[in-house]
Amino acid sequence: MKKGYIILLIALCSVNVFAQTKDEKVKTLKIAFITEKLDLSKSEAQKFWPIYNAYEEENDALRDEMRAQRKDINLNDLSESEANNLLNNMVQSNEKRLQLYNQYVKDLKKIIPAKKIIILKKSEDDFRKKLFEEYKKRHKDDKK
Repeated sequence: MKKGYIILLIALCSVNVFAQTKDEKVKTLKIAFITEKLDLSKSEAQKFWPIYNAYEEENDALRDEMRAQRKDINLNDLSESEANNLLNNMVQSNEKRLQLYNQYVKDLKKIIPAKKIIILKKSEDDFRKKLFEEYKKRHKDDKK
């Protein structure tokens, strides 16, 4: 009977993996990568992931906002005044991101040691690099 439940569980997980979008798959892989690198205790993990996820959401929202500001701009028709306004908005957005990051680090320091925060940053950078290398590899293969 237990074997049946295990097979059913594996089948359901497999279906879930195939149903995920590319963004969800990347996010799942990133979480697994970070989890492995940080080696969080159960207590640390319970406190860490809500802070991490909230930071990621807010940071993504700020990045999307910044991208939207620049998206519909025709550089040839941009007046000096409009350029100044856009530049001021970009500076303000960067200041918001910096404040968000500083608060994030403060919050993390309350639950995990500074060394693990450094490992987290390195792990995120390593994951991004690995993702980019995989992207280049796949597109190189596509061009052949």
